[in-house]
Amino acid sequence: MLPAARRSAVLASSDLPFRNRVRETLAGMRWRVMEADGGAEALAQLSGAPCEALVLDSWLPDLEIEEFIGDFRRLHPAVDLVMADGRAARPGTAPCRHRNELLHALRRERTRDPAESGRCPEMDLQRWRGTGVIPPLPELVGGHPLMLEAGRRVLLVAGHATPVLIQGATGTGKEIVARALHRLSPRSGKPFVALNCAAIPEALLETELFGHARGAFTGAVQRRIGRLEAAHGGTLLLDEIGELPLGLQAKLLRFVECGELQRVGDNQAVRVDVRILAATHRPLAQLSAEGRFRADLYYRLAVFLIQLPPLSHHMEDMELLVEHFRNKRQPDVRSMSPEAMQRLRNHSWPGNVRELEHVLERATILAGPRTVIAAAEIEFAEDSASLPDLKLPGLSFRS
Repeated sequence: MLPAARRSAVLASSDLPFRNRVRETLAGMRWRVMEADGGAEALAQLSGAPCEALVLDSWLPDLEIEEFIGDFRRLHPAVDLVMADGRAARPGTAPCRHRNELLHALRRERTRDPAESGRCPEMDLQRWRGTGVIPPLPELVGGHPLMLEAGRRVLLVAGHATPVLIQGATGTGKEIVARALHRLSPRSGKPFVALNCAAIPEALLETELFGHARGAFTGAVQRRIGRLEAAHGGTLLLDEIGELPLGLQAKLLRFVECGELQRVGDNQAVRVDVRILAATHRPLAQLSAEGRFRADLYYRLAVFLIQLPPLSHHMEDMELLVEHFRNKRQPDVRSMSPEAMQRLRNHSWPGNVRELEHVLERATILAGPRTVIAAAEIEFAEDSASLPDLKLPGLSFRS
């Protein structure tokens, strides 16, 4: 029997981890996947090579989604369109020959990782309330009281629409907690959208958050929705909220208070239903007392606080964390020698759990084909200064 023919699809999403997971799932179903992180790149991919389908996220960073769909239908009427969130596109799309198969792949992607799968109905959350027993969260690894308290607070507030402020040092897992809050909420079937307020230039941050109207400024040739509208019905994480400029803080405060926003260059107010989560490594209470962060916005965002401890405060969880990251690397699982484990315990971990994950990944590579990671393979960032100079015959290196 001949193998099934290999088909091609364009996967358009700005969420790189999501693209990676869907690409792996479709590859196992004999799909060749071309990736695009925006609408313009997706249209270029579609024009550059024949394909059977487009898998489209519900938000694009460069184009307004409805206008993109209109251009797509006009230019590629024979290509199937499947929305990544499972909902149907507007009427008028050509018959979708591969829709059921692609939706099956998307469902498999959403359910294979317990940290990102399914809903946790309110009745399930009620089971543990009053029992004194905290059910484990796959996102929060560890049995230290500080970690258990963080998990307890996640479970308490997940079913509400209350704004949550997640505080913790860099690398402690603030976005992981935010995704857990979304997963356990009644909004889990709607979008989860994240915006890093420190990663986008101030001149672009307003349109990134609120969107803009066509002709709002030079180069605004199409209307574009912002992250707030993209998260309608779901959850928006404002990461590194302490870096948000004061001018934008006032505009965000108005949205938090009334649920309405105005796109840049547009006089019409748009009502949006979104739950706001904020995350920061900075002391917002102190910044607001010093006038460097709006106190009224701080109190609106910090209705419920979740504090994540640095790794140095729960070193008792080291074995559990190592086991967790080893299991993530299936089938490339390694065991740790006692000396390697002791080296991990002796480190101060300024980069916290994220640093631990990277150290273990590096150690796995350095160990090569051996199944046991030795102490020599445990390298930290500061060790790079003491690496020996490599002198290869016939080659010279200049610093």
